[in-house]
Amino acid sequence: MSTDGWKNFGRYGANLDPSNVHGKIALGRALEDALERMIVEGGIKSPVTTRRGLMARMKYLTTHRGGLRALAEAGITATSHTLRKWTGGKQTPKPANREAIDTAYWNLRAHNVMANPHAFQQHLNRGGQGTKIEIHPINQDAVPPPRRRDNLRVRRFQVRYIWDDAVEAMVAGDVDKLEELWDDVIAELDSDWGAYTYVSHIGLGA
Repeated sequence: MSTDGWKNFGRYGANLDPSNVHGKIALGRALEDALERMIVEGGIKSPVTTRRGLMARMKYLTTHRGGLRALAEAGITATSHTLRKWTGGKQTPKPANREAIDTAYWNLRAHNVMANPHAFQQHLNRGGQGTKIEIHPINQDAVPPPRRRDNLRVRRFQVRYIWDDAVEAMVAGDVDKLEELWDDVIAELDSDWGAYTYVSHIGLGA
């Protein structure tokens, strides 16, 4: 099966809406969004402006590899003595330094999560249950009414087994592999698959 099921995409203006893209592109974006949510939702909840939030960030930055480099890249020039005071809650950094500490923390957490794609794969696989996918069809506002497909609707279903390969393809930037995987996803729609070769949005329940 080729995912060029809509061979004449754009002939009647559907390509004029920038939100309408091939499913492989939308799938890659959905994976990136889900990864960002995983990074944020699994991170420190207390704001850096609180003593607890500051100390938690400093502990993470001073006990994880690359933490001191992340602080330096964020603009922190404090001595090790000062860093220990911040970590122990004995001294409060200035607002600009707190903001830099927050930036360093999130940059390092994102780096560490992305360096371990297996955790993201497990997050999507959910012990074999898979992840719910929500497919939004193309926006047809730019298509003349006589040429519109009136049978398009949002489709929702559970997807299993593709997530290991999908994460690897996202990390590698392998668009061809994402297209192959999108082929597998829309095959679940039987004869309707071609209408979802191009979509406006894909959401993942993860």
